[in-house]
Amino acid sequence: MGAISRRQFVCWGLAGAGLAATGGLLSGCASAPASADEEASAASLAQTGDGASAASADPLTATEFLFDTVITLTVYGPQEALDAAVERCRYFENTFSRTVEGSDVWRINEAAGQPVEVASETADIITQALGYCAASEGLFDITIGSVSTLWDFKEGVRPDDEAIAEAIKHIDYRGVTVTGSTVQLADPAAKIDLGGIAKGYIADDLKRLLAEQGVESACLNLGGNVAVLGAKPDGSPWKVGIQDPNGAAQDVIAAVPCVDGSVVTSGLYERQFVQDGTLYYHILDPRTGYPVETDVVSSSLLTDSSTDGDAYATLLFLMGRDEALTLVNGDERFEGLVVDDAGTVTLSSQAPFELIEEA
Repeated sequence: MGAISRRQFVCWGLAGAGLAATGGLLSGCASAPASADEEASAASLAQTGDGASAASADPLTATEFLFDTVITLTVYGPQEALDAAVERCRYFENTFSRTVEGSDVWRINEAAGQPVEVASETADIITQALGYCAASEGLFDITIGSVSTLWDFKEGVRPDDEAIAEAIKHIDYRGVTVTGSTVQLADPAAKIDLGGIAKGYIADDLKRLLAEQGVESACLNLGGNVAVLGAKPDGSPWKVGIQDPNGAAQDVIAAVPCVDGSVVTSGLYERQFVQDGTLYYHILDPRTGYPVETDVVSSSLLTDSSTDGDAYATLLFLMGRDEALTLVNGDERFEGLVVDDAGTVTLSSQAPFELIEEA
C-alpha cells in the first residue's frame, strides 16, 4: 500500500486521543478532554475500515464520555452485546477511578492502611499491576497516587517542592498486598492510581465479554487504547492510526494492521501546561515526583494484550529512547514505534507499521 494522506486515514480509527479519569501510570496515558467538534469526529473513528464488504451487516456503535474521554465501541453483533459492553465500561468507571467517591480505589486510598474488601476485578488488576511494578523495578509504580493527586494538568496546578518531596516518601509498590479480595496498603499515607493500566485491562475485559456473547468482529477505541476483536467482517485486518505528536489532534504519522490485538499510544502532547515559562508534561517520574525528563515524545505498541500495551507504552518514556527500543526489540510480546524529541520515528525490528507521508 502506498503512502496516503492524513485526511484519507481518519475512517480507520485513531489511537492516542482521550484521557483516563482513573489517573495514570506516573499520572497516566491521558489526553486533554476533547472539544465538541473533536468528540463528534472521534465518534466516527474506528467504526469501519477500508475494504469493508458491502454485504456485511452494518456495525452497531456506541459513543460515550467515560474515563474522562470520548470512547467509541463498534460491534458487528447484537444490540444486547453492545449494551452489555457499555454497561461494563460504566461499572469499571465506578470501580477503578481514584476520583469517584465510593469506588474501590477511592476506598483503598481513604482507608489509611486498613484492609479493604474489593471487587474481584479490582483485586485482579492490582495483582497484575504489581507484576509490572516488580518487572520494571518500580519505574511502573501504582502508588504514584500520592504524587499524582497533587498535580492537576487540567487546571494547570503545580504542587510546591515541599509537598512533592513529602509525597514521594510514600511511593513504594512493595507495600501493597492483595489477599483474595482484600487489598491493604502498609503505608497509611500511600495512594494507588491505576490509570497506567486501567484502560488496557478494561479493553481486554470487553473483548472477553463480547466474545462470550458470540461477537466475532469489534473495534474498541478507549482513547489511547484501541483493541480489536477478530478481523473486519470481510476478513481483512483493522487498521489503526498513530497520532502525530507534533501535529493536530486528528493528524497521524503511521498506520498498523491489527487482528484480535491492541494498539496503545501514549504521548507527551496528551496533557501539559506552562507555568512561569516551564512546560510540564503529565507523565510523572515516581523517582522524583516531577514530570519525566525524557527524549521520547510518543510511543506506540502493537500487542496481543492491551493491558501489557498500556503498562509498557508509558514505561518507555521513563526508559528513554535507546533503552525503550532495546526492550521492544527484545520482547516478543511487542512491536513498536517511538518518536523522539528530534522528531525521528523509529520502528522495532519487525514492526508492521507503515509511515504516512502528508499529502
